[in-house]
Amino acid sequence: QVQLVESGGGLVQAGGSVRLSCTASGRTFSNYAMGWFRQAPGKEREFVATISWSGSSTGYADSVKGRFTISRDNAKNTVYLQMNSLKPEDTAVYYCAASGLYYATNMNAYDYWGQGTQVTVSS
Repeated sequence: QVQLVESGGGLVQAGGSVRLSCTASGRTFSNYAMGWFRQAPGKEREFVATISWSGSSTGYADSVKGRFTISRDNAKNTVYLQMNSLKPEDTAVYYCAASGLYYATNMNAYDYWGQGTQVTVSS
């Protein structure tokens, strides 16, 4: 089992920045690809970003490419999502997740999920 706890959400103005963190406990963190997903009110959960075991490979949704950066620190069992140039449409609950694959963009590949952290971007 892997337990995931997100932090860092909150209220931010459009154009601002927020950094989310997700700390894992349980099994060996470096054996899991990590991803960030989000779910806005009335919408389905969607992929945001992913990072491979070692951090050498990353992937992003087109909607966040160039604005968000995913990174990880395996020594701290933590994955981050740096969110810049935020837009009101980025408002959502953000979830981190762990996959036993080396790299995964498909939500179905993720076995463990955090409880989410709210990010609200005001215009």
